[in-house]
Amino acid sequence: MSSTTGTLRTCDNGHHYYKSSDCPTCPICEQARKPDAGFLARLSAPARRSLEHHDVATLQQLSAYSEKEILSLHGMGPKSMPILRAALAESGLTFKPQ
Repeated sequence: MSSTTGTLRTCDNGHHYYKSSDCPTCPICEQARKPDAGFLARLSAPARRSLEHHDVATLQQLSAYSEKEILSLHGMGPKSMPILRAALAESGLTFKPQ
């Protein structure tokens, strides 16, 4: 993934990429980190990183949060909520009541 717009950057792993924002995330490294399966694989990279940052790696851990708490996390948006609700429902779980 390369573009000629933005600033040329090099990550710690030596990947060269262009970024127009101040986000330090290397898109090449991020693609390599993306899970192949599970509910985290269904989410956008910012939403996935937000949950990982808060040590949410399983649906059981996710069910300990309310929808309001999840939506308040940086990187989490309304598009992620139906994905998370469906993943919880598939496992017989729900978000913590408000």
